[in-house]
Amino acid sequence: MNLKLKLTVTQFLEFFIWGSWLISFGRYMSSMDMTNNIGTLFATAGIASFIMPAIAGIIADRWINSERLLGILHLLGAGCLFLASSAKDFDTLYTYMFLNALVFMPTIGLSYSVCYSVMAKNNMDTVKEFPPIRVWGTVGFIVAMWIVNLAGWGTSSNQLLLASGSALFLGLYSFTLPPSPPTKAQKGSSLISTLGLDALVLLKEKKMAVFFLFAVLLGICLQITNSYGSTFLDSFSGDFPNSFAVKYNNIFLSVSQIAEALFILAIPFFMRRFGIKTVMLMSFGAWVLRFGLFGVGNPGSGMIWLTLSMIIYGMAFDFFNISGSLFIENETPSKFRASAQGMLMMVTNGLGAIIGNYGAQAVINYYTVDKITKWTSCWIIFAAYALVIGILFAVFFKYKQEPEKLKN
Repeated sequence: MNLKLKLTVTQFLEFFIWGSWLISFGRYMSSMDMTNNIGTLFATAGIASFIMPAIAGIIADRWINSERLLGILHLLGAGCLFLASSAKDFDTLYTYMFLNALVFMPTIGLSYSVCYSVMAKNNMDTVKEFPPIRVWGTVGFIVAMWIVNLAGWGTSSNQLLLASGSALFLGLYSFTLPPSPPTKAQKGSSLISTLGLDALVLLKEKKMAVFFLFAVLLGICLQITNSYGSTFLDSFSGDFPNSFAVKYNNIFLSVSQIAEALFILAIPFFMRRFGIKTVMLMSFGAWVLRFGLFGVGNPGSGMIWLTLSMIIYGMAFDFFNISGSLFIENETPSKFRASAQGMLMMVTNGLGAIIGNYGAQAVINYYTVDKITKWTSCWIIFAAYALVIGILFAVFFKYKQEPEKLKN
């Protein structure tokens, strides 16, 4: 098989596994009368993101080939997902999904590392050739969402069986990838450096401390609509049973992932035109709209607002993550750069996601009486939160880089 095609298949399957259940799982839990614990279960991904990538990195950097570790973790994940598919109570489901999060979350970074290693050894231009490979990961995520929706598995454990089968295939497939052994330089790295803890010294600088604080605060927003989006749309099944957004809610929600891929392509223009801080502020504003439009929309006369919310998600999700990464690249000493990038992932997709899922669960449970949720109130609260932290970010984050600097 062509090398580029091999790597493309790896990225496609990596995100196909996640897309098989991530967006529809809240709806599945609601069908099992577990709505009150959706946030608790989704917080497992945040916990895993906070601790496991660094641990997996140590193992891959020091003792085992990255492609082999990728395969082992996916095989373990396949077993966890298969066992979770037969769980009938929340404690059992939580246990298996937490174990799955622990083995799955590090595979995202590992899949990138394998691609970079293989491409470097084959003299491929990673900057030019990796993005077209990575975009197939987004395609895989969307295809999985569509399959689950069209097959009618939104409230079925079959979504977990699909994810399990995909993980089993990728686990075995990973052992056919070209070897990505530990490097001598990585073997010699200190444990503190490998964990990314040496970047903590950056927090002594006020600008960096403020940035990472707001990275946590924005990270709280990141997974709320992934956790509760399908459940929210399903709540309209009584009033709008034949609406596209209700019957095909996974497909409708996939517009967000499509928009995410498209907004990535627009980022260079916005960076050159407006600069990093303004692009970050656009992300805060987009989150206000993402939640606010959910609050006023419905699958009937308010369908336009729901659709706009799906589109704006691309800006909300991408603009802070990527502009924040570039801020670190521009403002961090080279010896701390890799650690700081890892710390950004830990505070947004780890700590922020944990707080966000538990916080959203508390708000939604508070506004749920007799299994009926006042969704408008919930989304307006989330929008107000995003607005407040956006205003505070504009006031307290002092960064005056000129947009023109990005052109050079």
